[in-house]
Amino acid sequence: MKFTALDLNPAIQQALDDSGYTDMTPIQKQAIVPARRGKDLLANAQTGTGKTAAFALPILQKLSDSPRALAETEVRALILTPTRELAQQLAETIGRYNQHLGLRILSVYGGTTLETQKKKLRQGADILIATPGRLLEHIVACNVSLGHTEFVVLDEADRMLDMGFLSDVSKVLDSTPKSRQTMLFSATLSEAVHKLSNKILTRPEKIKAARQNSIADTIEHVVYPVEEQRKADLFAELLEEENWFQVLVFTSTKAQANELMLDLKYDGIEAVICHGDKSQGARRRAVADFKAGKIQVLVATEVAARGLDIQGLEHVVNYNLPYLAEDYVHRVGRAGRAGMQGKAISFVSREEEQALTSIERLIGTPIRRIFRRGYEVGDRDGLRKRIHKKGPKRHKNKATRTQIIGKKAAKKK
Repeated sequence: MKFTALDLNPAIQQALDDSGYTDMTPIQKQAIVPARRGKDLLANAQTGTGKTAAFALPILQKLSDSPRALAETEVRALILTPTRELAQQLAETIGRYNQHLGLRILSVYGGTTLETQKKKLRQGADILIATPGRLLEHIVACNVSLGHTEFVVLDEADRMLDMGFLSDVSKVLDSTPKSRQTMLFSATLSEAVHKLSNKILTRPEKIKAARQNSIADTIEHVVYPVEEQRKADLFAELLEEENWFQVLVFTSTKAQANELMLDLKYDGIEAVICHGDKSQGARRRAVADFKAGKIQVLVATEVAARGLDIQGLEHVVNYNLPYLAEDYVHRVGRAGRAGMQGKAISFVSREEEQALTSIERLIGTPIRRIFRRGYEVGDRDGLRKRIHKKGPKRHKNKATRTQIIGKKAAKKK
């Protein structure tokens, strides 16, 4: 079933087209229609099933069907999620669906000052994405009002309960109207989740969606065991030796992406970056230049893992393994599309071996290791000797390295 069959707001449909989404996943087929009809949902859905669109699209549609000015501190739709990283990811994903609608979407979580978030909350939000503890702080401080909230989503409810957020979640929900529409999404339906659902849901539509972890059989998977501090050297060598035309590289954090970009620039490799600190316009230009073949390397965080469709892309590199094994499927799925051959290359340090085991268990097959001479993992004394003998390829002093990059750029001009 295609998204066009839903008769969505043209602005939402355009955003889906821009993201390369055409066919609905099973969870989306089951959830979107009843959610648009105002039904409460109890959905058993894993990460990787497309569940974000399953609850976000109906909310965006219903908000656009009845637009109105926001009162001060008002929130029309609330999405609760257990961690800062998931809140950031939801904000990015839903932001893409909203790009032509222009609704006000905010996210609040720990790690940022309350005062900064307070100023943003004062203007209200059509959709607020929040972690329970931080949101409760804002409620107590009267920085946000949920008295007229129309929609509430509990995303990854089982993780929130496992992390001890039941009390916070209950207090947050007590601040919302009984008439709200509530959607609960959980990877597991434990006794605790059932107990919570019985308390907060009214005659819910019950949905179960299988996890989609199939990877195209046109993708070859390989792993290079390598020390974390040698990954940039290994990547530069492989780029040169293998003569890769275009490579999409995933890091797990923005800091790792920025560091890799410095290394690539130092080596004179044409690269662009795509992560949450970049504006929507900057990310769009980066992807457009990469698609056009103007850039050899696109460095991205999880922001770009979904919805990125690049015709003919052969190589995806996991510079760092993802935190969730399911995200590996999304990352490597950018290669080997439409029946074409693709290759997924992962750099795995000793600290990432457990994550690699989880990925192999998820996809149901071991991944071939390539042990590259000079990059052996384990003998730290030998590693130091090899680096000393070879000579460091790049400056460890970031300031010095940045100055060299600046001089190179000036010479080009």
